[in-house]
Amino acid sequence: MFADFLSQLTLLALMDGLLIAVVIPVVLMKKRDSTVAVAWCLVVLLMPVVGALLFWVFGFAHVQRRRALRKRQHRSRYRTDYPPSRPEAFRGRSPSETVTVCHPLAQIALQVDGFAVSMGNAVQLYHDTTPAFEAMLSAIEQAQHHVHLQFYIVRDDSTGRRLAEVLLRKARAGVQVRFLYDSLGSFFLSRRLQNELHAGGVRVCSFLPLNPLQSRIQVNLRNHRKIVVVDGRIAFTGGMNIGDEYLGLSKRFGYWRDTFVQIRGPAVAALQRVFSEDWHFAAGELLNAAEFFPEIESAGPYAVQVLESGPDQECNTSREVYFAAILEAKKRLWIASPYFVPDNGILDALRLARLRGVDVRLLCLLRPDHFLSFHASRYYWSDLLHFGGQVYQYARGMMHSKILLVDDNWAMVGTSNLDNRSLRLNFEVNCVFYAEDLVQELATQFERDLSDSIPLDPWTFAQRSLWQRLCENACRLFAPIL
Repeated sequence: MFADFLSQLTLLALMDGLLIAVVIPVVLMKKRDSTVAVAWCLVVLLMPVVGALLFWVFGFAHVQRRRALRKRQHRSRYRTDYPPSRPEAFRGRSPSETVTVCHPLAQIALQVDGFAVSMGNAVQLYHDTTPAFEAMLSAIEQAQHHVHLQFYIVRDDSTGRRLAEVLLRKARAGVQVRFLYDSLGSFFLSRRLQNELHAGGVRVCSFLPLNPLQSRIQVNLRNHRKIVVVDGRIAFTGGMNIGDEYLGLSKRFGYWRDTFVQIRGPAVAALQRVFSEDWHFAAGELLNAAEFFPEIESAGPYAVQVLESGPDQECNTSREVYFAAILEAKKRLWIASPYFVPDNGILDALRLARLRGVDVRLLCLLRPDHFLSFHASRYYWSDLLHFGGQVYQYARGMMHSKILLVDDNWAMVGTSNLDNRSLRLNFEVNCVFYAEDLVQELATQFERDLSDSIPLDPWTFAQRSLWQRLCENACRLFAPIL
């Protein structure tokens, strides 16, 4: 009996030694952040076998190389090389080139794989999810050729059913409908609803399915994008998912504060391209026909730049633009993000902004929906308060907007939170606006949100209990995956 136990223990030790010999080099090669690398090495060393499995599931941020290759091939159609920023450089150039040359953040975004700035767009901002959802349904109802949708979370509830009914009606009318959802975010999307959509002619596909028979399970890499494109001419994006709670119909969350945007004009092609890349990766169908990318006339006065980011990038576009925008701010840096778990570089940039006298404000949650993320955020609130930033907790309901405002003429709205998950692990999409009136509209709404919020007093917050501090410190250890 003892001999059998000893042999099993020896076998386990040999297996663990082999896993350590294989996994530790992978950790060292893949994790550029030394703190993250050390943390994973300790997990692998101190948790026999289990540590290696945890790294395989949660730490190995691997995406098939063919996706990155396809994206580079697709993107070549949109990239434009712009000259350096000199006063004479934009004489005689188009408005799009003028914006790119004049605004340093536009140039930086191009350098880190952002789409080119496009002019001639009409932009409608929605600060309430109900009119945003109704506008989206109305646009889908008017579709003539195709409807493309992707969401992180889709619920099988009254809101999800309303959307499904519209999609089925359009599919029966001969419109091509493609629906992409994240397999983890929409884990509870019922098979019954999926079957109904399939049977009705809607092409439904999941992103990185949680099925080991189809591919290696990627729990840690999720598609957090929300995109709707209708006929290649009108698009929607922002923070809203599909479900009753996102329309303020949940007793748990109450009023749901989110920001969604409708775009008409040339910038729609960039959002269409993001969807087509994701669809090609998930469903294997290439959407490169001319009818998906029609020639679009000018629809409005606005310059829009679309940014996509994800773990398939060598340099994360959202993270680099966030960092550059913080450094570029001269007067105002207002951030709305339900989750605030910045890396050291972002935190240092915020500190430098305050030292330069920039008005730094963070709008975040009062009532948490995710325990770990909320309490890790509280740990970083203390840093922000310490160097003079202002933190507000939204008290009216759930604050889910993802907004960054810089000075008077630059704003970003999209799906990225200011946390490591959004800026390193998730697939995200954001829209940058170079227009004073749009920035002013977002700033006015931000101030309204502050009036519905509780400002954190630095002295009072510093008096929180030892138990609360320990909880925050424990939760922030998970920062690399939050």
